[in-house]
Amino acid sequence: MAETVRAMVMPGPGRPLEIRRFPAPRPEPGGAVLETVASEVCGTDVHLHHGRLAGVPYPIIPGHINCGRILETNGPLHDVEGQPLTAGRLVTFFDVFGTCGECWYCLVAKAGTRCPRRRVYGITTSAADGLLGGWAERIELKPGVRVLPLPDGVDAEDFMGGGCGLPTGFHAVERAGVALADTVVVQGSGPVGLNAAIFASLAGAGRVLVIGAPAARLEAARGLGADDVLDITAVPDPAARTRWVRERAGGRGADVVIEASGSPAAVPEGLDMVRDAGTYVVVGQYTDAGDATISPHAHLNRPHVTVRGCWGFEFTHFHRALQLMARHARRFPWRQLVTREYPLEDAGRALLDMERLAVVKALVRPAI
Repeated sequence: MAETVRAMVMPGPGRPLEIRRFPAPRPEPGGAVLETVASEVCGTDVHLHHGRLAGVPYPIIPGHINCGRILETNGPLHDVEGQPLTAGRLVTFFDVFGTCGECWYCLVAKAGTRCPRRRVYGITTSAADGLLGGWAERIELKPGVRVLPLPDGVDAEDFMGGGCGLPTGFHAVERAGVALADTVVVQGSGPVGLNAAIFASLAGAGRVLVIGAPAARLEAARGLGADDVLDITAVPDPAARTRWVRERAGGRGADVVIEASGSPAAVPEGLDMVRDAGTYVVVGQYTDAGDATISPHAHLNRPHVTVRGCWGFEFTHFHRALQLMARHARRFPWRQLVTREYPLEDAGRALLDMERLAVVKALVRPAI
């Protein structure tokens, strides 16, 4: 076993990333150590680098959605089905840990994503706490972290092509309550929007429309089965985009609109696109990018619209999304969303490419 391992550290907002060496981890009782196969470069990592999230304990090791091989465990390790997980198994893990199961949000509201003790790998874990992010050669799995083996037929490339957007998009579609034959509009063609489009199709949508940019992401949406796409750079007028939707939705508007763009301006526009008595789900506003103006009368009350927020995801979404990936990987080629892979020392370049939307999906591969 190596005495030290390398990790890419984000020292603070706006500061250059740094390769640092850490003592090779050993698992705590009930925990494990993974050899990192791949780690996602997520839009969240861009926000972290700009200091847009509160309470981040810099310096951190980014990378909250990961895939790795079990190197070592300290005691028995099992998946949710009770099956043993041993050295050499290719796995991922639920990046959230520490949810208490005892507070009002956990017990009464049944909203684990709002638990105040909730911690997230690569986001709310400091580099001083250990290798708790995926931009590293190894990852420590704390006791109680929920580990999922990749199902038969799902490779690391498939899973990482889904990445964070896989369970997040699943959760958004669940919140939307998509019904058979619904017309669904997805605002945003990034990983969350693309996965929302996939799961809307699997939920039985009759038509899925994706609005976003740049062209490469819209082409990916078509490849994943979107019935039609609209490039916001080619059609900059929001009113024209709303007309485009209504022309494809019986003149009434979409049954469901899912905002996955991260732009506050998308919200009033999306509310204009949804039909009377339809549903609007906001999943893309992960950071406070500013305000948007809506009319409570025209956007909410008179059209009798249901509006739902969607924050993160829970283990149930992660597990069920992965099961659906195993069943439908041939129909929806998630792995093709991976535009480029980067060695650990090039994680800064990967972050910049993600910010510029030069890639659909970027991965850090410590072994290359």
